[in-house]
Amino acid sequence: MEKLAGKIALVTGGNSGIGLATAKLFAEHGAQVIITGRRQAVVEEAVAAIGGTARGLSLDISNLDDLDRLYADIAERHGRLDILVASAGIILPAPSEAVDEQQFDSQFAINAKGTFYTVQKALPLLSDGGSVVLVSSIAHRMALDDHIVYAATKAAVRSFARSWAAELKQRRIRVNCLSPGPVNTPIIEKLGVSAAQFGEFEAMLSARIPLGRLGRSEELADAALFLASQDSSFITGIDLCVDGGLSQL
Repeated sequence: MEKLAGKIALVTGGNSGIGLATAKLFAEHGAQVIITGRRQAVVEEAVAAIGGTARGLSLDISNLDDLDRLYADIAERHGRLDILVASAGIILPAPSEAVDEQQFDSQFAINAKGTFYTVQKALPLLSDGGSVVLVSSIAHRMALDDHIVYAATKAAVRSFARSWAAELKQRRIRVNCLSPGPVNTPIIEKLGVSAAQFGEFEAMLSARIPLGRLGRSEELADAALFLASQDSSFITGIDLCVDGGLSQL
């Protein structure tokens, strides 16, 4: 059954990892999908992988002019937006003493500011009864080595979800937070883990996760589909942790 038939869905950061898996699944369930990413060539590859009527735009969500261009395009082509998944984000791991101003500012600019304005500027287009999914991280729930700035940005995302759920309840727009745990995506490379080191890294992390393994992008996409669809019609304001139990047990 197509759970998103006829829906217009935007997935920021839909060019790789969890965002790409989510965009693919949404398209399989009948949605007209628009994705964004910062590199045009990668966006084009992702659109080809999604197939169907998917479209992609290259932009930086921390640039408000880029967001205006994005929503002008959606308004012209579709006139509305039914689902928004704010998945775009970056991580620059470092302990406190090694964090420089550029690392601090860029993470807050994209993860916090970018997510805020992605949603704020979408509000005039969002259909009443629509769904917003903000991708946070379990880093906002627990202390993780070298994640101090990243965790703070993702705590902001969690807070946004709660506040928007309250603000938008009269329009029946549900806003929820999706917090991944360790997932086998290209972002692992950003943690400084080389291909040769991955096996050891995976074993170390898996030993800490109650379910004994890393997550898959497709499992996070399943959770995003649940939050975006009518399967979660009586759910708003929550933080859904998809982490194999890491932050729960």
